[in-house]
Amino acid sequence: MEGLVRGIRSCQETLRVAILKHPRDRREIFSRFGRVTSSLPVREKGLENLTVADVLMTKGEDKIGSWLWCRTTDSVYDAVENMAKNNIGSLVVLKPGEQELIAGIITERDYMRKIIAQGRSSKYTRVGEIMTDEDKLVTVTSDTSILQAMQLMTDHHIRHVPVIDGKIVGMVSIVDVVRAVVEQQGGELKRLNEFIKGEYY
Repeated sequence: MEGLVRGIRSCQETLRVAILKHPRDRREIFSRFGRVTSSLPVREKGLENLTVADVLMTKGEDKIGSWLWCRTTDSVYDAVENMAKNNIGSLVVLKPGEQELIAGIITERDYMRKIIAQGRSSKYTRVGEIMTDEDKLVTVTSDTSILQAMQLMTDHHIRHVPVIDGKIVGMVSIVDVVRAVVEQQGGELKRLNEFIKGEYY
C-alpha cells in the first residue's frame, strides 16, 4: 500500500515538473492550439485534495442506512447474516437504546477469529462479546483526506473505517479508497498526456 502511495506521489511530481519547466504561461500555450483552459471537474481535484466525503458521494444514496450497523445485544448470527445480505465486510456496533451511540465495530475477521476458530455458536453469542471496542476503533471524518485514510488503514491493518461526524455518516473500505486513488491518478495521467501532446484544455 505504501508503494502505491509513493508511486502516486511520484507521478504527481512528474506532472508538476512538466508544467513548471514549460517557459510560457499555460493560457498562452493552450490558446496556441485554439483552446482555453477550464476548471477541473469536482471529482478530479487532485489526490491531496480528495476527501472521504468525495468517496462517500460516489457510493450514492446507499452510503448510510440501518444495514450498516447492528446493536451490541444482537446475535453474531444476525450481524453476519446482515453483512452477507448486503455484501459488506463490517458493521458499526451501536449501544442499546434509541440514540445512535457507537460501541465498536464487528468485522468478518472478528467472526472468523472469535467464533469459528474458537468453536462458539454465532446464534448464542452477542455482538458485544466479540466486537472491537470503541476505545480501539479507528474512525475518520468526512473531511479526512483520502491519503490519510489510506495511511490509517495500512498502519492499523484494517479494511473498513467508519466515517463519524458527530454521528455515523458512512463507511469506507480499502476497496473504496484504492478505487478513488486509481480514478484520480488516471485523470491526472490523462491530463499530463494531453498537456504533453498539446491537447489539454
